[in-house]
Amino acid sequence: MASTDMQDRINRAVWSSRSGRNGFAVASGWTDPGEAAAFAWVKQQTGHQPVLDVGVGGGRTVALLTAISNDYTAVDYTPEMVTICRRNHPGIRVQQMDARDMSAFPDESFGLVVFSYNGIDAVDYPGRRAVLREFTRVLKPGGLALFSAHNLRGPSYRQNPLHLLRMPNLSVNPVSVCIDVARIAYSLAIGTLNYLRYSPLNHEFDGYAIRVCAAHEFGIVIMYTDMDTQLRQLAEVGLRTEAVFGNSTGRHMQKGDDVRDESWFHFVARKVAA
Repeated sequence: MASTDMQDRINRAVWSSRSGRNGFAVASGWTDPGEAAAFAWVKQQTGHQPVLDVGVGGGRTVALLTAISNDYTAVDYTPEMVTICRRNHPGIRVQQMDARDMSAFPDESFGLVVFSYNGIDAVDYPGRRAVLREFTRVLKPGGLALFSAHNLRGPSYRQNPLHLLRMPNLSVNPVSVCIDVARIAYSLAIGTLNYLRYSPLNHEFDGYAIRVCAAHEFGIVIMYTDMDTQLRQLAEVGLRTEAVFGNSTGRHMQKGDDVRDESWFHFVARKVAA
């Protein structure tokens, strides 16, 4: 299985790469209907409480969260992303920080903590528990945590490089067609190489797994978890799950629902008051 250091090295290399920087620098808006539904849910609950945006990347979520509260702070664990976010959003408070250790923030500092884009999946199981414990620590009693996480039972779990053969809507322009085909061939070659390189790190456990992911041409190694396991982890650190939204339609999910069409979930959990 992937060690913490190895998984960090692999994933940090992607976030810091030219393609990673360029992609995150221009990302905007919602990732999916589930994220839009989850943000709408917390907006009704949060008011103007201080917000912590974890894994801000290039700043995709800045406008989405400053619409909830003007008391906004962002962190990211790669210096490249911090630089991009500061450039894209001058005046925003953004720091380089690892979500597993946010000791720079005092206890009970925020009313809402958000970790979007499935960022929590980039660390291993002990790291994930550390992130959730930090959520609990920095949240005020009754505060909310919102994060997204890949579904172990979803369609993305078993993807292989053939996934990269999906054809775009081809143009009638033969030059454009050639460019599209060349891009697909390049993506397939890189994706296959990465898949073969990182697949030996795949490992399944009870309720979760570490596995190479199709994103970034199979360039990252992440955690997938099932809903019950994630709900249990939240309860163990003092976070009571309030809502779960599926990514594909934004549907409010319930225990026992068929989740096989959901690639990831958006969890909303509240810090239990002492």
